[in-house]
Amino acid sequence: MQEKDTNELNRVLGRTHITEYEDYLENEASSLLSPANSFSTYIKGLLAQKGLTQQTVFLKADIPERYGYKLLSGERHTRQRDVILRICYAAELTLEETQRALKKYGMPELYAKDKRDALIMIATRERPGSILDVNVLLKEHGMIPLRTSGIQE
Repeated sequence: MQEKDTNELNRVLGRTHITEYEDYLENEASSLLSPANSFSTYIKGLLAQKGLTQQTVFLKADIPERYGYKLLSGERHTRQRDVILRICYAAELTLEETQRALKKYGMPELYAKDKRDALIMIATRERPGSILDVNVLLKEHGMIPLRTSGIQE
């Protein structure tokens, strides 16, 4: 069964009586957050579809391999959305896949009204080059480049 988006689930919930809650959980299991439907599972599935290895993605994302593996295994968690954006970009995710990955990780999606997010959205769609090229583009527009981890200027 195909995963439903939040709007579809909201419509279903709008017609669901409290006594039907268990039925809702059963019927919509493929769309609800769970370990089987996690960020890690989602990214690993996309990497397999695209024929990319985790190692290649971490190298392209310019993040330490060990750290990347720990993020994808769930052993570590980051609060830095830029790290997840780096992984998504390096994994050649589309904008829609990136938005879904951010949501699954518990991060805010890219927001078109935010100037930096808007530029990242365009870069995700147009693929101007590597992460380094995206960072140059961000700097050229007076914005903070995508961070790897820790505090950077």
